[in-house]
Parts: sequence; C-alpha cells; structure tokens
Amino acid sequence: MDKHADTDIFGHLSSGEPVHRVALSGGGLTAHILTWGSVIQDLRLEGHEPPLVLGFTDLESYVAHSPYFGATPGRCANRIGDGRFMLDGEPHQLELNEKGVTHLHGGSDNIGKRNWTIVERTRDSVTLEIIDPDGRAGYPGNCQTRCTYQLKPGGVLSVVYETETDRPTLANVCQHSYFNLDGGAEALGHDIMIAADHYLPTNERQVPTGEIRPVEGTAFDLREMTSLRRQTEGKRIAYDHNFCLSPERMAKHSVALARSLNSGVTMEVLTTEPGVQLYTGFKLDVPVPGLEGRRYGAFAGFCLETQVWPDAVNHQGFPNAVLRPGETRRQETDYVFMKS
Repeated sequence: MDKHADTDIFGHLSSGEPVHRVALSGGGLTAHILTWGSVIQDLRLEGHEPPLVLGFTDLESYVAHSPYFGATPGRCANRIGDGRFMLDGEPHQLELNEKGVTHLHGGSDNIGKRNWTIVERTRDSVTLEIIDPDGRAGYPGNCQTRCTYQLKPGGVLSVVYETETDRPTLANVCQHSYFNLDGGAEALGHDIMIAADHYLPTNERQVPTGEIRPVEGTAFDLREMTSLRRQTEGKRIAYDHNFCLSPERMAKHSVALARSLNSGVTMEVLTTEPGVQLYTGFKLDVPVPGLEGRRYGAFAGFCLETQVWPDAVNHQGFPNAVLRPGETRRQETDYVFMKS
C-alpha cells in the first residue's frame, strides 16, 4: 500500500466498526470512496466546481436514507421476480425485500449496505473486498467480490469488479452512482444517448416480462442524443428500465453518452456488460441534505447501471447471471468525464 494514500475515518457503524474513506486523485478527477457499500461518496472534475454524483457528508445519512447513492449492490443487482429461481434443478427462494413481493439488489443487508475491507490503495486507486456468506438472503455459496476504483488519464473513472464463488450461484454487481453533470436541482435538462436497439418492458413490479422489445418508434429509442425531459402523451417518462446492449458480456466498448449543455460536462460510458439500467431518479425524495447542503428531490440525478439484465436467471435468451466455482466474473466499466 502507498503510505501516502489519504485515508480517514468517515464514521462508525452501530456495532462500533469504523467506516473508512479513501481520497483518490488522478486524470483530472478527485474521488472519495467509502468502505461502507464500496460507495463513491464524492467525485469532482477539474475546472467544474459542483460534485458529479449525489451523496452525503455523514455516515448516518447513508445508513438511514441512501437509495444506493454511489453503492455496489449485490450479490445480484436489480430485481428477481418473486425472489425465486432454479439452479441445476434446485429451487431457491430469496428474501423479498421490496414491498414483500420482489427481491431487489441482493436483499436488505446486501453488500451495498455492509462494510468492505481495503485490500490495496495508491494515490489514484483503491481495491476493496467483501465476502457474501452462504445462505445470506437465500443465496447459495460463499461469494467473494473485489472492487477496484482507479482514476486514469483523460478523466477516466475505471470500475472493475471481480467475483468468485465456492458453489454455483448468481453474481451480478453494478455501480449505482446517481450523476448530475451541472449541479442543478434536477438532471432532466441533460441530454443522453444509449446505443441499444432493444429494451426490457416491465410489469407493475418493475420486473422484466421476458419480452425483448425493439426501441424503434418508442420513447425508449435513445440511439441519438435526446433530452431526458422527453414527453409521451403529455406525461413524463419514468425510466427505470434495462437497455439491451448485447446478448452476452463483450470486450469493453462505448455504450452511452450524457451531457449537460449548462455546464459543458459530458460523461461517456464504456463497459463489458450486456445491459445498462437507466434510472432517472423519479422516486427520489431524500429528507436530509446531501453534498454541499443540496436537497435531492425527484430527478435530482440519473443512474446508468451497467450489469447483466435483471431477472436473467428466469428468462430464456437473457444473458448468463450464473457463476460457478473456478470462474471469475469480471465486470469492467469506465465513466469518462470531459468539460468543453
């Protein structure tokens, strides 16, 4: 470890366990990373004063009020319908932590809400690790996940996840930062592009129906830059959907672009993952102040969560979410920031 790396204690959990915060700098970016939830607590771009992400200045607000701000949820991010799946002929029932009917982001005590361990750190990078034990929330197998955040030249925030297991299980984590590229009260003025020809319609529980629907002719056609403030039949679109980038994991490539004309800041997303969940933060109503005293209401930030498609284990033709002993699931995403 780099003895010069900047680390402090951000707070203490109710158990008394300290939560550490690591400061990173490099490539024109600065970031603060928490061991709790492997959270990106703050992210700044040189020449642009406001934070690029939503977050809090104290641990208590994260524990009590965070809707996964900057976190790494898992062991299986997103939703699993009825919390049920079959694996090698064996049925599994997961915790129903969303309204008692759906399994979301790995359960109520998922890895995005627990303390990770610092494995390695330098001035521009940190690697964190956590063990998700066999049986937690109903998942089979002991699952180890490593997360490496690195700030690279050219405004690149590199995120690499590596997951291994000792029993066949589901494994699919994601980076859940809420972005706001101009510091405004809402992010609906941002333009966005997602290079996806198909998306996943969802039912009333926000679980995919199984259909892989073309975006052509729909409000989900984001293949060219368009404002997030799109309207359909006079109503604002509540995006919380998976956009289908590829049928399986691929070599890392560019999949999305967001920009604020107000600030001149752009964010390009490159990933290995077959899907990206666009969530426009329409449910946000945070009762405590965030970074720089900001209040986070509806649409205050948007997420681009790169991942395996939600509920993949229950749908034929969806990408593989199953991880087996001896395999390493490596998920890579770059968020690239520029200011014009």
